[in-house]
Amino acid sequence: MTEKKILLDGSSLTRAQLVAIAKTGCKIELDPAQLAKVQRAADFLAEQVKRGEPIYGVTTGFGSNADKLLGAHRARDELPGGNPERRDDTLMEELQHNLVVTHAVCVGKPLAIEVVRAMLAIRVNTLMRGHSGIRVATLQSLAELLNRDVIPVVPEKGSVGASGDLAPLSHLAIVLLGEGEAFCQGERLPGGEALKRVGLKPVRLSFKEGLALNNGTAQMLASGALACATLEKFLATADLAAAMTLDAFAGRSSAFKEEVHALRPHPGQVRTAANLRRLLGDSTLVDIAYHLVPRFKTWLVDSWSDAADQTHRFDIGWDYVPPAQRHGKEAFYARFMPFKGGKKHQPQDAYSLRCIPQVHGAVRDALAQAQRVIDVELNAVTDNPLIFPDAENANAIEDQVISAGHFHGMPLALAMSYLKAAIPVLASISERRLNKLVDPATNDGLPAFLIGNEDGTDSGFMIVQYTAAALVNDLATRAHPASVYSVPTSANAEDHVSMGTNEARHVLEMLDDLGHVLALEMYTAAQALEYRRDMLNAARTLAARGDWENLATKISGAPGADQAGYVQFVGEVKKLMAALAGSEEFHAGSAVRAAFTKIRTRIGFMQRDRAMDQDIKRVCDLIASGELFAERVD
Repeated sequence: MTEKKILLDGSSLTRAQLVAIAKTGCKIELDPAQLAKVQRAADFLAEQVKRGEPIYGVTTGFGSNADKLLGAHRARDELPGGNPERRDDTLMEELQHNLVVTHAVCVGKPLAIEVVRAMLAIRVNTLMRGHSGIRVATLQSLAELLNRDVIPVVPEKGSVGASGDLAPLSHLAIVLLGEGEAFCQGERLPGGEALKRVGLKPVRLSFKEGLALNNGTAQMLASGALACATLEKFLATADLAAAMTLDAFAGRSSAFKEEVHALRPHPGQVRTAANLRRLLGDSTLVDIAYHLVPRFKTWLVDSWSDAADQTHRFDIGWDYVPPAQRHGKEAFYARFMPFKGGKKHQPQDAYSLRCIPQVHGAVRDALAQAQRVIDVELNAVTDNPLIFPDAENANAIEDQVISAGHFHGMPLALAMSYLKAAIPVLASISERRLNKLVDPATNDGLPAFLIGNEDGTDSGFMIVQYTAAALVNDLATRAHPASVYSVPTSANAEDHVSMGTNEARHVLEMLDDLGHVLALEMYTAAQALEYRRDMLNAARTLAARGDWENLATKISGAPGADQAGYVQFVGEVKKLMAALAGSEEFHAGSAVRAAFTKIRTRIGFMQRDRAMDQDIKRVCDLIASGELFAERVD
């Protein structure tokens, strides 16, 4: 079977393809037609050098050294500290070699393998455009690093995002020279040894090739593209977690109606509302009548008279609203029965439930903007100078070798700043929903901290919310945009830089904690949902037996048989009994049920306190793996 490869031509690389190259080990191949254009630019550059044309980065120094023209030979042949193996290099070859080895100065732990694989693919793709002056043979050697699983060791910190990612890209390029370090088939080796192991030889750089290899936005783009892929899944997961929480609350769905969002049609908001409608489809918990929902009461030995009910982990109850307290509320009680259970009599939920489309949707729109920028950048030329060998009406070399600023990472930096602000927002609303679930003042009749606590010894899910709160605070403190704080470099020749690489790295790192917050909400919502479903179905089963007197024992504040209003009370209890008995079995939406089932195959209901660390690890792993990923709505 032929191994599938992704064709790189400089113009058609997609985010999905990049993720496949980065995460699945997919190999690449280079488009032959584009390789001809690549070589055309290299040949043109060589011709201009022969003519003695002054060309930035080829016959001049770089950055603040751009005013230094290279001579025909070294000023000092025996300069102490020189490399005798490179004594035969021309000054132009030495310039390119020195550019790479002196710029590979990053620090910190190595970037993840998938980030560096993405960087390699991005660099190869942009060089395939044929405007950088690199030779085909050098470009093919760069591609072979990826295809032969020689992944340069790139420390994570050291780029200011202009001139592109000079330092990290130099760590990529230095391995081509037989220096630096690389992970070769999983083992960390010196660069030269890694090349030798896979049958590659070190490259001797020619005109502008060092600059072509290390001048560009590959690290920030790789990090940003991988971050967007993860955030897209987490947005779908956030919708799913919110839907599970809504079902657990027996919440209201009218705020998600299509006609509502047509009046404020932000694309992400409209899409989120549609997704919520799908996730809550066929739920019998949302929009339930207030009077049907019982509130939790602590289980007691005599809570249930029927033997079949003794296994319940709760008791249930309602309060009766006597006729004397209904004055001025006749219209309401014409629609709803005079029983107060777990659901408050209010037509709208709290913001963290009602405003899910507006909040999740705004994050979706931030993601869409970042994806738009990334789609452009994936197939852009980002080095300098740019070579136009076939430029029409060219009167001078400056018309064909043009110094510009495509290496500047500000388009990516600002897009990543937007995501940095959006990630804590998504985590924050998730934590607020979690908090509502555990707080008896706000959870609409569920037990405090979602535990029966019959003996007063259980903390339940209390501290789960603490962890979520800590994560949200940490995310918020990391959300300050790096892009607003430029620190000039290269003796002020590079006097405004983007800091986009820090920005993208922060975003990628922050997503881990976002995933953890969503996992904690879903873990808590599963416990709450099971309580809500079982309490309602216990009430339904009790009512289905047709014993109104037994149901009446669950109602507080009822008049005695010898008191006024007793006959009316009996009639109203019978109506409640009929409504419960005639209800369909209570359950969450089908998508929520599927997710709940996956959680329960790994994590059981918590009836009494137990060690929760492994529960939390399992649910975090579920979120990270994508197993709970819910189908997204386009």
